[in-house]
Amino acid sequence: MEVDLVFVVLTILVAGVFAWTNGFHDTANAVATSLSTAALTPRVALLLAAVLNGIGSLLGIGVADTVGRQLIDVPVSHPGVGLVLAGLLAAVTWNLLTWWWGMPSSSSHALIGGLAGAGVAAGIGVDWQTMGDKVLLPMVLSPVIGLLLAWLVMAGLLLGFRHAAHGIAARRFKMAQTVSASAMALSHGLQDGQKSMGVMVLALSAGGYEHSGVPLWVRLFAAGALAAGTAAGGWRIIRTLGRRVVPIDPVTGFAAESAASGVLYVAAGVFHAPISSTHTVTAAIMGAGSTRGLRRIRWVLVSRIAVVWVVTPLVTGSLAALIYGMGALLIR
Repeated sequence: MEVDLVFVVLTILVAGVFAWTNGFHDTANAVATSLSTAALTPRVALLLAAVLNGIGSLLGIGVADTVGRQLIDVPVSHPGVGLVLAGLLAAVTWNLLTWWWGMPSSSSHALIGGLAGAGVAAGIGVDWQTMGDKVLLPMVLSPVIGLLLAWLVMAGLLLGFRHAAHGIAARRFKMAQTVSASAMALSHGLQDGQKSMGVMVLALSAGGYEHSGVPLWVRLFAAGALAAGTAAGGWRIIRTLGRRVVPIDPVTGFAAESAASGVLYVAAGVFHAPISSTHTVTAAIMGAGSTRGLRRIRWVLVSRIAVVWVVTPLVTGSLAALIYGMGALLIR
């Protein structure tokens, strides 16, 4: 069945909107700790994060290939493009809602949940083996590893600098946070920029415009949209991660960013797994902060964040299925 080019273009544009909301929603992942410790000014932090998010998006296509070619067997048809559009609309809606609530949630899991839900509603095959190996398992492991690694890094720093004067150590780690925040922004782009590319490839395939690899214009469009969203800055979530989860000083911020970015690099570069940068950095902040006592963690807020994490793919999957079903009825 031939698919109207306008329908494909519309879906690609909505994928660009998703990439923008992803950057806007996830700005906090890269800059929250640096802003909370005044290591960077807001203008510098947002500019740095935007540029490095864009650059990071262009450094690989492994995650894009996983999202665009391995999770869902989308046919060349109107239903194929429709399910991609439904998944994107559900993910964009959830990103905006959780930003309004100031809750750090995963844009990645919102997208994948939406695609899976729409796929099930359309009766199209979802590769649950790949979904489990490259999405569900990493989804569970990445925050755990991020938390433990950040705890170890923080504990090592506290031990290594135990005799350093507090003021001198704080100034040095403020400067070091520029490096760790940059690493975090680059790794976020490497992960999340590629997810937007992957869903664009999925839409092109469903529209009958199959490509080997990821077209250059898709990579540039996704990178630009992600960078633009990051530059806009989602301040509600920045305040949550930077001030409300646990008190953050320059050492804590450096440890959390270093650990989280390391996990993201390995997941994208080695395993090509689309993990959540939000889950990873939030857990890393908790791990680094907990070295000075579990009472420092605001557990009521953490429990709310955990609930949002769990329901994200369920909500977007259900919403995407509903959107797809309504669209199918209207087309008939």
